[in-house]
Amino acid sequence: MDGKRMAYGGSWEPGNIHGGDSVSASAERGISPAVRAIDLEDPTTTTSTSPVFMAHFEQAGDGDWVQPSEELSGTAVFDATGDKSSMPSWDELVRQHADRVYRLAYRLSGNQHDAEDLTQETFIRVFRSVQNYQPGTFEGWLHRITTNLFLDMVRRRSRIRMEALPEDYDRVPAEDPNPEQIYHDARLGPDLQAALDSLPPEFRAAVVLCDIEGLSYEEIGATLGVKLGTVRSRIHRGRQALREYLANHPDAYAEGTARTA
Repeated sequence: MDGKRMAYGGSWEPGNIHGGDSVSASAERGISPAVRAIDLEDPTTTTSTSPVFMAHFEQAGDGDWVQPSEELSGTAVFDATGDKSSMPSWDELVRQHADRVYRLAYRLSGNQHDAEDLTQETFIRVFRSVQNYQPGTFEGWLHRITTNLFLDMVRRRSRIRMEALPEDYDRVPAEDPNPEQIYHDARLGPDLQAALDSLPPEFRAAVVLCDIEGLSYEEIGATLGVKLGTVRSRIHRGRQALREYLANHPDAYAEGTARTA
């Protein structure tokens, strides 16, 4: 990494967000987020210690896309014509759209950490596929990418049901939750995470791959390099350990059942 970063116009802070939804206390205090810096030459390269600098944006009404003070020359021309010669650069994309993407991501996820991760992943996806973009509504494209990434995150997390599981439990049941349930399931509370963390590493890996990532037993076996019978045993014993942990920790049990009430 050559030290280049997303850089324009000063420190980007979640505290600059305005609109109908409240932000976290830390964001309101203007604490810069820990969004990872991304190499401009290689946007897939990140570091967990370097802050990101982005353009500030103007205030806008709730639900509006924010227009930065600078003219959207690169994006606007490319969006209108599809001319490859006018394709925006990585720093142009970030400078013009970072704050609006973060605001959407924050409202979807409800917390700063996930919003930062979603924002970073959105721009990586955009930069990888911008050459194949068909002229239309660039902001709408960003909106769809950010929203779909959020829903993918929710689906991964909601597959594991942190509750007292029945003895005949085999696979987390599929559901079509309402938007409120989607929002709550997107956030794995500390007590529920503690239940998962209490498992031995090999059991935890099997349960996570099965119940969160949705892999089949065969895929898990290939991933972990173990036989099918071993996969079944680890998942069964891991789920049993979760039941025992939740039974012995009422707070974690209450949090798990509240999500499905």
